[in-house]
Amino acid sequence: MGVFAALDVSQEETAICLVGAEGEILAEAKVPTCPDAIADWLAKRAADVERVGMETGPLAVWLWNALTKRRVPIICLDARHANAVLKMMPNKTDRHDARGLAQIVRTGWFKAARIKSHEAYVNRAMLTARDTLVGMRVKLENEIRGLLKTFGVMFGKRVGGFKRRATEIITGELAVAPELIPIFEALMHARSEILARIAALDGKIRAVAKQHGTVRLLMTAPGVGPITAMAVTAAFDDAERFNRSSSAGAYLGLTPRRYESGEISRNGRISKSGDRFARKCLYEAANAILSRKLGGPRLREWAQ
Repeated sequence: MGVFAALDVSQEETAICLVGAEGEILAEAKVPTCPDAIADWLAKRAADVERVGMETGPLAVWLWNALTKRRVPIICLDARHANAVLKMMPNKTDRHDARGLAQIVRTGWFKAARIKSHEAYVNRAMLTARDTLVGMRVKLENEIRGLLKTFGVMFGKRVGGFKRRATEIITGELAVAPELIPIFEALMHARSEILARIAALDGKIRAVAKQHGTVRLLMTAPGVGPITAMAVTAAFDDAERFNRSSSAGAYLGLTPRRYESGEISRNGRISKSGDRFARKCLYEAANAILSRKLGGPRLREWAQ
């Protein structure tokens, strides 16, 4: 007799539902969202549980790794697919979601999401942190420009970059309003700190790229630097799991959506599913090839 379980995970508590082979509910509970608490509850109620399912989410990677170490047969369900089934529930509660997920796990009507390696998540976290800092820098620079306009000072474009122009304004044009100088000095100091942190992360990214064979190989392509190469490598993690190279584009959401019903058959825009950051990096690499004349014979030679 097969026994199946499902976890509806939230930050504080996790709802657990245990069902039998015929779909009957055997046990239900709420336990703290902690691998030890979940594993202990399952060991006491169903030591021979066949499958334990949970949706993909912010805590899924941590729980999957921790429960796998405790020999719990845990699987991750694609949240988009599971949500389509859970919508049929008349009332949405953690208890009902756990019940619905348990039935999905029992029937096998689900798409399992693959948990990547620890290295892939570390590299992705590094890239995400850098991208966040770059966004903060851009926002800070735009804020400085906007505040200066309030007082009739146009930042404009000057040879020497942002810092040189800001220094000219603080020491020159703002001299008539000394009360403004500490404000803009504070913003410029924050910008300098952000730039220092970006430079530090760039150094770590380059160091990782030198030690990673796949990243080094991708960097030989025209227009591809360490950030793009690492983003793509982290997105795919293990490329051998793809049976066909054409599946790579679909995995990153670069293939068109397909709609077919009766006599209607059409292709839509690209799906934009999958890793958004990797897709953005590939777009920038493609733009570099088109705008900097990196394509043509050079790209063909690399492809061969």
